[in-house]
Amino acid sequence: MKKTLVSLTMILIFLVGCQSDSIREKTVSFKDDWEFLQKHKNVIVLENGPAKVAIIADYQGRIMTSTADGDNGLSFGWINRELIASGERKLHINVFGGEDRFWLGPEGGQYSIFFKKDDPFDMEHWQTPAVIDWEPFEVVSVNKTNAVFQKIIQLTNYSDTKFDLEVTREINLLNLDQISENLGINLGTKVKTVGFESINTIKNTGDKTWKKESGLLSIWILGMFNPSPSTTIVIPFKKGTETELGRVVNDTY
Repeated sequence: MKKTLVSLTMILIFLVGCQSDSIREKTVSFKDDWEFLQKHKNVIVLENGPAKVAIIADYQGRIMTSTADGDNGLSFGWINRELIASGERKLHINVFGGEDRFWLGPEGGQYSIFFKKDDPFDMEHWQTPAVIDWEPFEVVSVNKTNAVFQKIIQLTNYSDTKFDLEVTREINLLNLDQISENLGINLGTKVKTVGFESINTIKNTGDKTWKKESGLLSIWILGMFNPSPSTTIVIPFKKGTETELGRVVNDTY
């Protein structure tokens, strides 16, 4: 029996200068989001001084939001309050939001884990596996700046390949020295920062080796964030004609 380990580490770092009162008025504080989430789910908060992150084990150990400036600081994560407050379970996918969530692929093709064998590839038959949609992860351990979650999963892809696996998800709230080291610069103490990393590992716990010919699994980490009136996004792209390369921006996703 061969065990396979696949791991992905994601690091996010936020640097915050001074925000104007007009921007603050249009945004939600970390405390506001924490209090809302706490009404509906148990929330784990990691903190190091004013840097905080809020995690929900029931949403696969998802980092829902973070702040660099304490309870009254800006809440960076986008949270789907309407869906969470409704308590409803949507059919194809439950978009709860959050800054850092665990996801598995592939979504489409002959090795998809989002379609049953012989189903047509359309949105009516596209179905997010429950284990990465609405099922909870088990809390293994929690301390002030670290939380570890696990989940035993069984999946079957479109080609009828069965997967038995164990997911381990570790979240670390980084200190200023760790953030400076990751960025390669000395931030000093005047810039407000929050940085966290999620280390995501899947292990083959079945009695069969995973093979390319019958389908493999991929780890995705997805995030949803609140924009602000002054947000600027820089996206590199390859120059060329749309006829040759397709549209520069595909916003039909």
